[in-house]
Amino acid sequence: MTINMGPQHPSTHGVLRLLLTIEGETVVKAEPDIGYLHTGIEKTAESKSYHQALVLTDRMDYLAPLCNNLGYSLAVEKLLGIEDEITDKIKYARVLLAELQRIASHLVWLGTSALDLGAMSVFLYCFRERELILDVFEYVSGVRMMTSYICPGGLQADLPRGFDEKVRAFTRVFPDRLAEYHDLLTNNPLWLERTKGVAILSKEDAIAYATSGPTLRGSGIAWDIRKAFPYSGYEQFDFEIPVGSNGDVYDRYMVRMLEMEQSLRIVNQALEGMPPGRYRVANPKVAPPPKWQITGSMEALIHHFKLYTEGYRPPAGEVYVRTESPKGELGFFIVSDGSARPYRMHVRAPSFANLQALPKMIQGNLLSDVVAAIGSIDIVLGEVDR
Repeated sequence: MTINMGPQHPSTHGVLRLLLTIEGETVVKAEPDIGYLHTGIEKTAESKSYHQALVLTDRMDYLAPLCNNLGYSLAVEKLLGIEDEITDKIKYARVLLAELQRIASHLVWLGTSALDLGAMSVFLYCFRERELILDVFEYVSGVRMMTSYICPGGLQADLPRGFDEKVRAFTRVFPDRLAEYHDLLTNNPLWLERTKGVAILSKEDAIAYATSGPTLRGSGIAWDIRKAFPYSGYEQFDFEIPVGSNGDVYDRYMVRMLEMEQSLRIVNQALEGMPPGRYRVANPKVAPPPKWQITGSMEALIHHFKLYTEGYRPPAGEVYVRTESPKGELGFFIVSDGSARPYRMHVRAPSFANLQALPKMIQGNLLSDVVAAIGSIDIVLGEVDR
């Protein structure tokens, strides 16, 4: 029998349609059918200036907007040739915010995946902690989710007074809250039954299907872009890469749980070592001058006007920059023809690549395990259908 699962099914984590061929309760074949969100982000970016296109990146993986901002900003900065002008303060602030975003993304994954498998209270606990992180984002940018705070040339605004204490208020309580999640799930017999030995993805298949992030590391491969190709100063931070051994739903669960601990380590290191300095590059051709300068300087006013009406024009060329988003390897390929708009923008989205492995994972499994498998690869359809 061939049945539809989705796109309206709540456990497909968005508008994903699965064409499942089943024999009794066993999945014989699975075909993911995507495209229901049809955002067209990449093509839309090609009609915007580089600065305007930034806001589109927030809406790809809409559970990790700051990580998208970071990847895009690094790519544009490489096109402009200003990587060396980025101050240590900018790098540390970006890393701190990206790691908070990783924790927030994993909290949504944990809450929704647990809900899919019947653990209802975990969802409420996870969102309790995520709210604290969103409070930090609102404090620095005025916006809770689509902040566009990390931008080419630095940050949209300086870190406000009291930022340290706001972050520490979260880092103080989170270890105990993380222990609560472990108490609820990690050794829970029902959780083990629904996740152990379910939707196995071998090392060989994980590589063959070009998976990345926790989906790849759950299969036992220690591959993390932050270690392999450090960016934004990650080489200065001490953290480990959690890996699984069996490549099942439980291993992917444990990898993300341990990743939250590592992200907390990085956040604490960034807080302790946050250097002083500028929050934007001192280049008026790329970053707008401070508001106080505009009122007394004609040159500053002209720079401000031209940046926001025309934008900057990177030299002709192409770049590819890879970063480690909560879902895996997020890569931005941008081609410049010397104009103020990207000639071509293409995103290597981890959710899109990881979704390829889903049919392999669920073939031969029970229909009830399909929900567990989808949750374990943590897809976001905004990123798949970009």
